Amino acid sequence: MTANPIAGTVASLMPRARTELAELVAFRSVADPAVFPKSECEGAAAWVAGALRGEGFQDVAVLETPDGTQSVYGLLPGPEDAPTVLLYAHYDVQPLGDEDAWLTPPFELTKRAGRWYGRGAADCKGGVLMHLLALRALKANGGVPVNVKVIVEGSEEQGTGGLERYSEEHPELLAADAIVIGDAGNFRVGLPTVTATLRGMTLVRVRIDTLEGNLHSGQFGGAAPDALAALVRVLDSLRAEDGSTTVDGLAADAVWEGLEYPEADFRKDAKVLDGVALIGHGSVADRIWARPAVTVLGIDCPPVVGATPSVQAHARATVSLRVPPGQDAVAATELLTAHLEARTPWGARVSVEQVGQGQAFRADTSSPAYAAMADALRIAYPGQDMQIAGQGGSIPLCNTLAGLYPEAEILLIGLSEPEAQIHAVNESVSPEELERLSVAEAHFLVNYAASRRA
Repeated sequence: MTANPIAGTVASLMPRARTELAELVAFRSVADPAVFPKSECEGAAAWVAGALRGEGFQDVAVLETPDGTQSVYGLLPGPEDAPTVLLYAHYDVQPLGDEDAWLTPPFELTKRAGRWYGRGAADCKGGVLMHLLALRALKANGGVPVNVKVIVEGSEEQGTGGLERYSEEHPELLAADAIVIGDAGNFRVGLPTVTATLRGMTLVRVRIDTLEGNLHSGQFGGAAPDALAALVRVLDSLRAEDGSTTVDGLAADAVWEGLEYPEADFRKDAKVLDGVALIGHGSVADRIWARPAVTVLGIDCPPVVGATPSVQAHARATVSLRVPPGQDAVAATELLTAHLEARTPWGARVSVEQVGQGQAFRADTSSPAYAAMADALRIAYPGQDMQIAGQGGSIPLCNTLAGLYPEAEILLIGLSEPEAQIHAVNESVSPEELERLSVAEAHFLVNYAASRRA
């Protein structure tokens, strides 16, 4: 890394950052009280609020959002007439998945093979530390040259829209000239990348009922309609023979223009088993950044162990549909619902409940803020130019902010590069990436302030 005072300060602060990230990771802040007590999220929110107060933030508040979760806000005033930059991250995390598959305790930050492991280490508690490191480095080297607002969300992973609705009810709160969303990631470790597009999402639960109660499969099987079999047939209708997403009426042929994702690299990053084909057609970038993608997230059905010889009377599944830029999530939800209803066989009773939704997002990468970020990333990653990629995931707040503040420039960076394995077991963060991106964010704030004065 090029020697400069900001980089030197960030390097000296890394041991403290590891200690603080360990404290934050220790909170089991899955924003679902059915998984962990709500007090875990409240504890994480209190930790963030305390960290902001410790850095001299004013008006620090734990916001009670309409979905029953908490987000944390603070304001750090800068020089008079300086622009305002909003820094975003979230402290809520995904559930653990198969806890037995974790090689180290998921809520204990553990160093292994040069990475720090723990749920939320990259997505997105590491993003909180990235913002803190950048601000601390600036304070140690002449001061923060912009007004800084920080918002740390508590329900991003659930997609329940609490912060979006709160922002719409308090439109002045997050107003800014530029917004840095610290919840994306480099295309790979060491390659500085901004994310220009995000797919939106819709989340539905589909339930099928065929009988008043389960029946003996020997006595009634062959004529009695099996709800689980009906559900399997419905879910299968969501994919073509090659695995492409097929929702009746929903376009799925867009082409990605920009950084490509070599298939061999994708297979390695996704840990696809030897001999197993990728699904869909077109380039990998087309499939994951420019087209819709359906995923069955879970099915309620009897487990194999303890199963009885029964025809199932009821069956239920949660279905996610990722929606690319250019497609409306509300319309996609309507099409998905109509598809599920129309494809249910045998006259079975079907109900579809929407449980989450967020619009896709596309950034204006020609804006001055992107030029300031490109220069900052060159300092933090010597010899590397900023790359522009898409992301298949969703950050619903982005569209809300774009609608509320149409003049604001929105940039997405972060720690969720492929090796981080976010949302999976053994999530981790690269401390080198945390260090370099903190340096980059600090230089971005300096560059952005200078560009606004010019």
